[in-house]
Amino acid sequence: MKIDPNATSDLSAQIAKAIRDSIVEGRLIVDERLPSEAEMAEQFKVSRATVREALKRLAAQSLIRTQRGAFGGAFVNKLSFEEAYGQQVTTSTLLISMNEVSFETACEARYTLERACAPLAAQRRLPDHLADMRAEIVRQGQPGLTDERFCASDVAFHRALVNAAGNPVLAFQLAGAVEGMQPLMNMITFTARSRERIIDLHTNIADAIEAKSAAPADEALGELARYTVELAQGVFDERAKSRP
Repeated sequence: MKIDPNATSDLSAQIAKAIRDSIVEGRLIVDERLPSEAEMAEQFKVSRATVREALKRLAAQSLIRTQRGAFGGAFVNKLSFEEAYGQQVTTSTLLISMNEVSFETACEARYTLERACAPLAAQRRLPDHLADMRAEIVRQGQPGLTDERFCASDVAFHRALVNAAGNPVLAFQLAGAVEGMQPLMNMITFTARSRERIIDLHTNIADAIEAKSAAPADEALGELARYTVELAQGVFDERAKSRP
């Protein structure tokens, strides 16, 4: 592992990248102990404080873990989908909000990905997945349910649909779409949408998945995508009219 002391990026970031690359490429394997701070400081020709900062960066990404004691040190961590899930959501949310991605683009991405789950969900759904979807539909129809709780239930319904596909890699990739993009979409459309229509479409999706019929689920998701874009356009038009 090498770094370039003349590069513009700071040395701790270079060290973190070098170690990360070694993990990704399999040169450092799960549970392998990294060299000590003193050894890495000598290897990279930097201070121990710089090495320590690099290790903090890697720990923040859950790529390494530290242990105390005689047999302690820094070890390559086994990164789970569950641990990475939150990072995926945060990254996706920041990318969408900071880079001025249009509502239509975000909506297209989210529903294209989600519709890819429908055939798998129809084949692989378990009773627990169906129960989760039905429970959220019931919750969404409760009188007096706040907009915030309705939006949270909306996200939970679609998370259950994605989970029903039974593919952890696909679920991880969709984390940003469901947990990141969808709340942003709800923030824009919640004042204009019809809860009854959302519930009807959710019911159609759940019925199709329970019947192991992918086509109706895909059709309902397509209608939901079109409805979401229409709602957003209406909201944007109203905002434009209200501007001086």
